[in-house]
Amino acid sequence: MRRVLHAALAGLILTGCAGPRTAPPAPPAPRKAQTAAAPLARLGFTIQAGAFAQVENASRLAETLQARGLDAVYYAAQPGLFRVRFGDFPTKDAARKRAEALRASGVIQEFYVVAPEEPPMARPAPADAEGLRANLVETARSYLGVPYLWGGTTARGFDCSGLAMAVYRLNGLRLPRSTREQFEAGEKVPGDRLRPGDLVFFATTGTGDVSHVGIYIGDDYFIHAPNRGRRIAKDRLGDTYYRDRYLGARSYLV
Repeated sequence: MRRVLHAALAGLILTGCAGPRTAPPAPPAPRKAQTAAAPLARLGFTIQAGAFAQVENASRLAETLQARGLDAVYYAAQPGLFRVRFGDFPTKDAARKRAEALRASGVIQEFYVVAPEEPPMARPAPADAEGLRANLVETARSYLGVPYLWGGTTARGFDCSGLAMAVYRLNGLRLPRSTREQFEAGEKVPGDRLRPGDLVFFATTGTGDVSHVGIYIGDDYFIHAPNRGRRIAKDRLGDTYYRDRYLGARSYLV
């Protein structure tokens, strides 16, 4: 059985990602992007809850937590088993107290406090930036096949920037939510120095503004949420559509 992960971030703002269209207009010359070299901040402790055989149950829990002001993402911890991670706490004790309060109110049952360096899907904790990049790629691959949904606010899928943020968040990094914020937050990367885990950006709406993002996985391929009606997929930077609309890449790792 093909491993398909249904995942979502609930209650997030709409960002307007746009992918390929049947007859896309030729965009004007892209605007020059600003470069920021600061690496992303790390998440603190998070809480992991749930062990669901049905992805819909994990989705409902994520939405309930989001309604309580907690950023939540659900994912396949392994084939056929879905979990939810949420929150961003400065200490393990703070995370545990919030989790215990949620359990007392019946929102969650059993829980586990996740250390900042602990990756999803039972992968080894990265020893260096290369290990973190490998984990980012593996997390991105786990989302292949999930439906696209503009805004990424329900169990049906992610938009492009929501997918990127979920992949980074599950690996302990505070990536901004919108495509524009992501584009402005990272360090500019020349095309011949692209590395797995970097984000690649495109102008797909005909205005020259950044409007689409994908996660580079190596060998000229990236993973992204292409457009409504399609599923998260792997495509080539060298394909004519993306080559003509490419604005550049950004790195967030030192």
